[in-house]
Amino acid sequence: MPLFSYRCTACAHEFETLVRGDDTPACPACGAVTLDKLISRPAPDLKSGRTIAAGRRAAAREGHFSNYSRSETKGRI
Repeated sequence: MPLFSYRCTACAHEFETLVRGDDTPACPACGAVTLDKLISRPAPDLKSGRTIAAGRRAAAREGHFSNYSRSETKGRI
């Protein structure tokens, strides 16, 4: 199921929701079904080796090891 962002034309509430097929979502704030579909930015690929390595370096600089697996933190904590 794709995740879409909407803005309600009745109350201007913005929200995200999962939508199946031809289902028409309703605004969670006011219940209206007159919605504008918003364009979403693509999510960055956070599983690349460079991104993970950069996060680990930042965590080590800050003195915490939350970005490391248990086997990698053995003896450090």
